[in-house]
Amino acid sequence: MTLHEDPDAWRSDDEFSSQAEGDFDPISALRWHAEYTRRLDPWLKEQAERRARDADACNEGREASRASGVIIPKVQRASRFMSAAELAGLPIPERKWLVRDLVPARNVTLIYGDGGTGKSLLSLQLAVAVVLGSRWIGREVTPGRAVFFSAEDEKDELHCRLADILRAEQAQFEDIRDLTFRSLAGEDALLASFEGAGKPLIPSSLCQELDDLLAELKPQLLVLDTLADLFPGNENDKAQARQFVGILKGLAIRHDCAVVMLAHPSLSGMASGNGTSGNVAWSGSARSRLYFERIAEEGYEADPDARVLRTMKANYGPKGGEIAVTWRNGVFVADPAETGLDRMAATAKAERVFLKLLAEATGQGRRVNHAGGPTYAPKVFAASPGAEGVKARAFRSAMEALIHNGKVRIAEDGPPSKRRQFLEVAS
Repeated sequence: MTLHEDPDAWRSDDEFSSQAEGDFDPISALRWHAEYTRRLDPWLKEQAERRARDADACNEGREASRASGVIIPKVQRASRFMSAAELAGLPIPERKWLVRDLVPARNVTLIYGDGGTGKSLLSLQLAVAVVLGSRWIGREVTPGRAVFFSAEDEKDELHCRLADILRAEQAQFEDIRDLTFRSLAGEDALLASFEGAGKPLIPSSLCQELDDLLAELKPQLLVLDTLADLFPGNENDKAQARQFVGILKGLAIRHDCAVVMLAHPSLSGMASGNGTSGNVAWSGSARSRLYFERIAEEGYEADPDARVLRTMKANYGPKGGEIAVTWRNGVFVADPAETGLDRMAATAKAERVFLKLLAEATGQGRRVNHAGGPTYAPKVFAASPGAEGVKARAFRSAMEALIHNGKVRIAEDGPPSKRRQFLEVAS
């Protein structure tokens, strides 16, 4: 009988506690401590022996596993610590891209877009362009094989979209034999699983199947559509987000391919214009993040077929780029590139119309401001019949330039307790 199993083993403890309520007797305390130690020693010894037995059983289990042919997984690392001096004299490697400045090779790119925007079609066009060695929305791509993994669209829908893309590319289905696709619509498409909070994500059997396919095909591109169907956890959990992107990055590095993951933005992500969803770890872990969205001014969509692909994050290239495209005959087509002269002409027009409308408003006794609200000048002028097709965004840029150049000034009037600012043409 050990100490923790014997209810009488702690009797001296109770006696000591009751005695402590009265006068403290140091001799009794010493006797209590000696009795406590005598009874505790066998229990400690038994715990040590139990741990030793568990360790022996574990070792025996390992030996039995080896004898039965069961593989005990070990952490395999290709990396090592090295001195930077070892790089001396080595050729500087060229950074690899699938699409320069947009989609890096051997890494993860996130493309966000609201449902119905067309991000699945856009990424399927990318996969076809890689296989054909053609251009994607006006950009050159690295040619090779591609894998398109869809958990949203059925095979028939993918068939229809591929037919539209091939018609636009003037190609045949036989020309895209290096494009491998799979529809998991209505199936379990999770690429990982986890046993609960605080537990690491574990690649699923489907992820292993995908891993084996990539090893066989050695593609340049893997498209995963979409995050909501493939990720099993909580998008707001930072650790889970980083672990899942880490699984995808492992695929990209092992198979020397670009991984493009499609995702839906949250309502707040759409409202703010950054197009994100969930924890910031998604954006932080991916090396590139693109946002595909409709073009709307103050909630008004002038052309429902117009879209823009924005570069929201680029670790290896410039941020802030925009590619304007238009949906035509089932595919997205890049809009003609604007030349320097075109931009100069558009800027001059926006400034001219802004000054015209500001003078008209002032002459009518109506005031507009530069800060916002119902009388915000770009918004008011964009809604005017005399806007000449200039949008609020262009008016905003024109206003900032005119204020900076001194052609428009910010005036104010009213009592000291309630001053009001407004715009006027500088004299």
